[in-house]
Amino acid sequence: MARSPRPRPGEGVLSTPATHHVTSLLVGWAEGDDAALEELTPLVYGELRRIARRHMAHERASHTLQATALVNEAYLRLVDARRVQWKDRAHFFAMASRLMRRILVDAARARGYQKRGGGRKQVTLDVEVIGGEETPPNLVALDDALNALAVIDERRSRVVELRFFGGLSVEETATVLKISVETVTRDWKLAKLWLLRELDGTVSDGA
Repeated sequence: MARSPRPRPGEGVLSTPATHHVTSLLVGWAEGDDAALEELTPLVYGELRRIARRHMAHERASHTLQATALVNEAYLRLVDARRVQWKDRAHFFAMASRLMRRILVDAARARGYQKRGGGRKQVTLDVEVIGGEETPPNLVALDDALNALAVIDERRSRVVELRFFGGLSVEETATVLKISVETVTRDWKLAKLWLLRELDGTVSDGA
């Protein structure tokens, strides 16, 4: 049975491992090499924690789920998805981010959050300020809006998901989606404007 990732003693933010090495381990894991998974775990833990903290920045301090638990839950689901043909490091972290979003949205829906009204808070789609002192958004409303956008333009929805939730750079997002940096930049701006209208002014158009 796969173990949840654990930080090494005295571990802070892990230095980013060589991309090609992580990719090689991901390929080995997908091909059934359990030793590759064992070696991969400590290499990706730090980045998974960073992504989890980014997701939790959208939640209130009283949220029952903490970053470590979110990492562990997402990691176990990733292990169960071993049939995925991992392309590279960015693909892995993009999938992890999507799973974290789904876990938090499901928890929010279970708590009965309303899509609109009822203490609605402003959402700031600004990747530079997420994780600061911004007011947590209505995650369910944002999730619904992104799902609606995906019906119209799946790529733009994925750009928002990867950048806003996953914290991927423009370049990493381009790599995952196999599009140009210019296309990511354009999609990001247009998607924010669409979400602004969809959420009826609850999203501010951050730079």
